Amino acid sequence: MLIGSYTSTLSSKRRTAIPKKFLEILGKEIILAKWYEECLVIVNKEVWEALLNKLSGKAEIATKPVRDTDRFILGSAYEIEPDNQGRIILPVNLVEYADLKENLIFLGLKDRVEIWNKDIWEEKEKEISTKASEYIEKIANETK
Repeated sequence: MLIGSYTSTLSSKRRTAIPKKFLEILGKEIILAKWYEECLVIVNKEVWEALLNKLSGKAEIATKPVRDTDRFILGSAYEIEPDNQGRIILPVNLVEYADLKENLIFLGLKDRVEIWNKDIWEEKEKEISTKASEYIEKIANETK
């Protein structure tokens, strides 16, 4: 399971290293794409299809929300193979989308890893922490 947070850096050539613990679980064949709230997502190939099914459901008709989700996620996806040190080069369009700078945060979230601009993540984390008890109540009520 992918859990925890790790800091990393982004070089001027857009190279970064995936944390070793994450890479051990993800393997060598990974997918990198845009994700929600201006971050990027990394998953292994086995998880990729299941993740897409969660997002667009098992809709047999390609409604506008399904098409737009496909465009947003699939249209930005890259198959990436890390080098022997676990480094990858992030495509320019993904770096720009997530406003990635020198300092990055990798977040392990069960079946996926998110990559965040460190400053943006710290603000998001503050926002989440102020609403955490409200969120858990809402989730608990939805599962009843």
